[in-house]
Amino acid sequence: MKTKTIDYTLFFVVFALMIFWMIMISSVSVYPSYKVTTAMVALKKLSEPNNYFYLFRNISHVVISLITLAFFAKTPYRTLEKYAKHILGWALIFLVVVLFVWVEYNWARWWINIPLIPFSLQPAEFLKIWLIIYLAFFLKRKKAIISDLKEGLIPYMFIVWISLLLLALQPDFWTILIIAPISIIMLFVAWWNIKHLSIIFLIWLLLVVWVYSIGKIWKWADRNTLTYISDRFDNFLADNKSTIQNKTINFQTLQWLIAVWSWGFFWLWFGKSIQKFWYLPEVQWDFIFSVIGEELWFLWILVLVSLYLLIAYRWFNIASRVNDLFGKYVALWITSWIMIQAFVNIWVNLNIVPLTWITLPFISYWGSSLLSLMIGVWILINISRDCEIEKPKTSGNKFFRKNRVV
Repeated sequence: MKTKTIDYTLFFVVFALMIFWMIMISSVSVYPSYKVTTAMVALKKLSEPNNYFYLFRNISHVVISLITLAFFAKTPYRTLEKYAKHILGWALIFLVVVLFVWVEYNWARWWINIPLIPFSLQPAEFLKIWLIIYLAFFLKRKKAIISDLKEGLIPYMFIVWISLLLLALQPDFWTILIIAPISIIMLFVAWWNIKHLSIIFLIWLLLVVWVYSIGKIWKWADRNTLTYISDRFDNFLADNKSTIQNKTINFQTLQWLIAVWSWGFFWLWFGKSIQKFWYLPEVQWDFIFSVIGEELWFLWILVLVSLYLLIAYRWFNIASRVNDLFGKYVALWITSWIMIQAFVNIWVNLNIVPLTWITLPFISYWGSSLLSLMIGVWILINISRDCEIEKPKTSGNKFFRKNRVV
């Protein structure tokens, strides 16, 4: 028997994260807002500077995302399966467009302007969700011949490599760090031959080493090339003395560590952060987690992580209870995407992994990121309508064995 109702727990947890996001943006974006509006006053676009530029932009992001969620709320998720090829086609077209018509910020050329939308769109953010939809469609359609190299693996990898190539040309290696693991997880769930998976993993590892090596060779290149990637890995491996002496990337690392390790059992309280006053650049984007730890108590960090784990539990629960294979795959992989992105961002802020431009889902300031995440929430809410009321008695391992093709 099916529920026919949505997973309200899922919706309210996501909504709570968005409320928390708006509260934190109102604090961390004070100084960046003042700097931006001061520049706008100099250009005679504003009469006086203010501290709420990013907060107002953030509210517009939330409103547009909620309107999008409400507009598509009644649309069955199986419609995506029907148009999966068209959706992926448009996603790849936008990745090509951004190579010729882009909006540049901090050496990155990842955005395009769309009329009637108050913020620049980043096509790579939407590729995450649209590629998941297409690969779920592909793996469901090829379920009977999934272990065949010619009919299964090669076509699958061709789509993945085309997507990764277009990202590399921007270059956006940070999105590649999300998409590549997800594509391997998808293969694992679909139960590919372990030999094939080992070869793919080895190729992926060799490409990472190749990118790093090329970056070390091209010392004359600017920060928008592979050199910047290798510098970030070198920064991660450097000792503390080297970190202090280097005032470029390592300076940024030092500042977020000062912010994040100022927790202890004390806190500065909301709005009292010191690092957000340009000691820590881009604080409203990649490093908002550090300021959350600086301003609020360690307990709030645990609450935030617990909310992500609750989302993962609810979404994996949806994946285990829906009978449709396409819905099962999509629910599982959307969850994997968001959890990988969330914990990579947290690990960056804790200096566990090298510095990336990967945002914290539902928390970091990015219009495209929030909009793509809300599309994922809409899909999962729709899938939850088709879930069985009683959870299957089969264990998690049996769930994967059930979908295995020998």
